Amino acid sequence: MKKIVLTLALALAATPAAAQPTDILNVSYDIARELYASINEAFIPYYAEQTGTQLTVNQSHAGSSTQARAILEGLQADVVTFNQVTDINVLAQNGFVAEDWQSAFPNNASPYYSLPAFLVRAGNPKGIEDWDDLVRDDVAVILPNPKTSGNARYTYLAARAFANDAFGGDDAQVAEFLTSFFGNVPVFETGGRGATTAFVERRLGDVLITFEAEALAIAAQQGSDYEVVVPSVSLLAEFPVAVVDRVAEARGSSEIAQAYLEFLYSTQGQEILAQNFNRVHDEAVVAEYADNFPEVRLVTVEDEFGGWDRASEEHFAEGGLLDQVFLNQ
Repeated sequence: MKKIVLTLALALAATPAAAQPTDILNVSYDIARELYASINEAFIPYYAEQTGTQLTVNQSHAGSSTQARAILEGLQADVVTFNQVTDINVLAQNGFVAEDWQSAFPNNASPYYSLPAFLVRAGNPKGIEDWDDLVRDDVAVILPNPKTSGNARYTYLAARAFANDAFGGDDAQVAEFLTSFFGNVPVFETGGRGATTAFVERRLGDVLITFEAEALAIAAQQGSDYEVVVPSVSLLAEFPVAVVDRVAEARGSSEIAQAYLEFLYSTQGQEILAQNFNRVHDEAVVAEYADNFPEVRLVTVEDEFGGWDRASEEHFAEGGLLDQVFLNQ
């Protein structure tokens, strides 16, 4: 992994302390509350030790696309830590984020990654092992709405990738598979945490589909009540980050925002990410936490669907393939 040298001391020298605020806002995706609370708990004393400045890092969480729209409408985000490239691209297209934002940090500005996985109840009573089990008449599936949640868009694409492979790219069979799959969803929540609440607290459904990190965290917290099932194939889910330049430059928080995101790539940051069940890039940390993450064949949006721009136009735009699936319900 390309190493980043944290530049806090230089930043402090270059920008008078009085010109900088002592708070930033991290606008993030729905299920990342606990993750970034842990990141903040480590970053704030680190920053204080390096600069003498005591920061407050505020958090905002909702569906990734909902958050992008909120920023366009005035939410003053200094940084974004999203779960989908397209939501940062929207900000870049509207002048909030640099057009070359993916080159600002290593790994296409994605410090960690995950994949759609299944959370089932103890003993896996429905015997759910792979995507084809989710179209059975006796299985109720819980996930958020792909119209409002990046989490669910990954799930939709992962299910379609499985069907493409299973049916040799036969469009009619793939469409029938996805119609059955979404027909087994009793209610669509707006974001990933709402789906988790529906499954865990309201006891709806037989399986929750969410990021592996969320599924592993629930299983760890709830003891023997749940099990995590990683399917045979899934989709690489990158978690891109960016400084919201329009806001940060206006507030004088650019140096702090940069340092905050750089911290995610530090060994300490990668440790925290892995402890919260995210897959990371730091080789030493990967080796340390290897037992938490089973092998899985991951396909990418680029290889399977021609990239996010094409996938957005073909699948998620009004009248696209996702709408066609919903119309067939």
